[in-house]
Amino acid sequence: MRIAFRPALLALIAAAALGSARAQTRPLKVGLMLPATGTYAALGDMIERGFRLYVQEQGGQLGGREIQYFRVDDESDPSKATDNVNKLIKRDNVDVIVGTVHSGVALAMARAARDSNTMLIVPNAGAGAITGAMCAPHIFRSSFSNWQPGYATGVVAAGKGYKRAMTITWNYAAGQETVKGFTEAFEKGGGKVAKDLSVPFPNVEFQALLTEIAAQKPDVVFAFFAGGGAVKFVKDYDAAGLKKTVPLIGSGFLTDGTLEAQGASAQGLQTALHYADNLDTPRNNAFRKNFALTFKANADVYAVQGYDAAQLLGAGLTAVKGDFAKRDGMIGAMRKTTIDSPRGKFTLSTSHNPVLDMYLREAVGKNNEYKGVAVKALADPGTGCKM
Repeated sequence: MRIAFRPALLALIAAAALGSARAQTRPLKVGLMLPATGTYAALGDMIERGFRLYVQEQGGQLGGREIQYFRVDDESDPSKATDNVNKLIKRDNVDVIVGTVHSGVALAMARAARDSNTMLIVPNAGAGAITGAMCAPHIFRSSFSNWQPGYATGVVAAGKGYKRAMTITWNYAAGQETVKGFTEAFEKGGGKVAKDLSVPFPNVEFQALLTEIAAQKPDVVFAFFAGGGAVKFVKDYDAAGLKKTVPLIGSGFLTDGTLEAQGASAQGLQTALHYADNLDTPRNNAFRKNFALTFKANADVYAVQGYDAAQLLGAGLTAVKGDFAKRDGMIGAMRKTTIDSPRGKFTLSTSHNPVLDMYLREAVGKNNEYKGVAVKALADPGTGCKM
């Protein structure tokens, strides 16, 4: 039996097919919400460069879709975060948001992404709740949880035989969660944290706390700072004479992207992180060479995390041949993928946080040099995540 279609119906079918094709071929809108000013500006710049580099290596496309960028300065200010992210969600109607560095800002971004059902890829901020209690199928992280580098550094400190530690950090989510990870591993290894010290973010007046460290004389001090704050802290620690008397170790962000500015004060400092500048693998060597040629600068962990955010998005888009409307298939592919990262291959946990090797590094010249694996395939517990 032949079915006769009316011309009007045929026109509607054709229009729908054309609309679907156009939706797949229009550029995918990617909103970059990263710090462009303030303490973390350099970190945001490296993340964006890393993301753009991977897209450039794919001919300007991911999964056959051209990428159109929209940028918002997150100002590293949680009180402005909701308004800033809504510029991307409501004004620019982006398909995917990539950001950010500051954990407090990222938490607000995650809430907005959940409320609007907008896909979010976090290329740095390690706030535990993002892949914990606030987890969602469309929220991913390409970096780490705050707990992971803290825990790995605690393993290192305990392994060195230190028994009594003090910690120092900014009093905000990233600092608190990193210290929690350090304390958990250090005390599990037989040590004891005698006191936790903190300053408000982004305060960099450390003198009173350094005086207290000198008076207490712990076996070791664990520090979490990053960006400009890390530069100031490491220099002040050395100037106070503590580098020679009380060993300092830290989450890798203490010396990542900051070594040149820290100068001699940073030399010899040991840290734990999921990347080391001189990882001698074909993947890392090719990445660093291409990054240097493209940007006339050396890559760091922030560039790697931005690069991997683009890889993760690309894995999803490739699986659905660029059809972003097939989000379920895209999300399924992203959560199952293995990322061939410059840091080493990694997978994602059920809460969408990387499961990765944590390295022991030492500051030598302008590099954080690889000294060994601190913890193999470390997974964040993802406490509270229900998906």
